[in-house]
Amino acid sequence: MDATYKRGQTLSETLNPGMEATLKARYDALLPGMAETVVDFAYGQQYSRPGLPLRDRYIATIAALTALGAQTRPQLKINISGGLKAGLTQTEIAETIWQMAMYGGMPAAINALNAALEVFEDVS
Repeated sequence: MDATYKRGQTLSETLNPGMEATLKARYDALLPGMAETVVDFAYGQQYSRPGLPLRDRYIATIAALTALGAQTRPQLKINISGGLKAGLTQTEIAETIWQMAMYGGMPAAINALNAALEVFEDVS
């Protein structure tokens, strides 16, 4: 088994337990190997890289998904949850989202804040 996949599997199970199994169940018949690719690339090659702390990577991810707009809502919620697990506070997440009002627009930021509130309610 590839080292980045194994590292990614460990990190993804810590941050998003059951994610790989969920992706396999949903997409494997249509796109075999997709779940393993997500785990290897996103978690093994990207989130696990040295040079930038995990919590900072989540700030960047939350900002990018916010600026991209409402079509990223499911991924945004997953990454807000991961950001909390990586040590971000609710205030840091909200401020990151609000900063994106300048770049992705006010509607995108408000939609992202609503997604964040849903995640915060789930973890409370």
